[in-house]
Amino acid sequence: MVADRLMGQARRLLPKPGTTRLRAAGGIAVALLVAALFYYPVGMLITHTIDDDAAFQAPAELSAENGSQAVAVAIAMIEREVNQHRWVANDPFFLPPAALDNMPNFQQGIISALARFAFELTDQIGRTRGTSQTDPDLQEASGQLQYSGDVWVFDLSTSLAPTTTSEARYRKAARSLRAYNERLASGNAVFERRADNLLATLDRFALDMGASSAAIDRHVAEHAGDLIDTRADDIFYGIKGQSYAYYLIIRDLGGDYANVIGERELGGAWAKMLESLRATAELSPLVVVNGQPDSQALPSHLAAQGFYLLRARTKLREITNILLK
Repeated sequence: MVADRLMGQARRLLPKPGTTRLRAAGGIAVALLVAALFYYPVGMLITHTIDDDAAFQAPAELSAENGSQAVAVAIAMIEREVNQHRWVANDPFFLPPAALDNMPNFQQGIISALARFAFELTDQIGRTRGTSQTDPDLQEASGQLQYSGDVWVFDLSTSLAPTTTSEARYRKAARSLRAYNERLASGNAVFERRADNLLATLDRFALDMGASSAAIDRHVAEHAGDLIDTRADDIFYGIKGQSYAYYLIIRDLGGDYANVIGERELGGAWAKMLESLRATAELSPLVVVNGQPDSQALPSHLAAQGFYLLRARTKLREITNILLK
């Protein structure tokens, strides 16, 4: 009898099998919830990079003698954003970087400026007075950089089959630019270092900046002071990336066209233009606010960016006017 009572007490102390399974399932659910709560924030924190280093230079391996400094820095920017920092604009929803906002806009702003530069290389600088055939490597690079930045392995809007991702296209563009610069260094490609080529290229850059300035003006006019403005930071960081890429490209075009700049005595104007463009690229508020332009408490970061961008464009126009003479 005593033994039976002891066995009964022992059974009551042991958890029932069903209860054990429920506790285990509950523990797993809590663990998954905690993991999910940390998955996106931690992944976003690890990935997020706005690399606006104005001192960035192309590595020595890309800066071959007789090659183009501007082409070399364009290659370096593509490889840095795609390979080193990771391209995030096309990440699907189940990856943490998909929730990032500023970084993808910054990266796509960089690519938009590089696409314009590649087009000018193909159309103006990389051919003899616009009459010779276009360079195949430049043509390839220009086409690849026009590709949308948000295409992942699958683009269900067009097909169920796998497709070429944005970063794969940009890597191909970098390889084509590298091949062109290597041929240029060996004397087997064209890079026209004449004033009219520089003029045409800077004119196109100025038009691009003008379009960005107009986008800022339109958004400020329509949405300044909005309590919730989810587009303000998209515009800000897209133009920041574009301005940053233009700063590096134009800075290194100064080396490629050093003779033209010296002959036309453009050194001072060139430096002031770069200073304004650098200021545009380096603006970095903690939170982008699109307040009223005359607000005391909540300033308009878009208006400030637009001011520096317009000043850089004005300086650029001063340079092109001198090149016209």
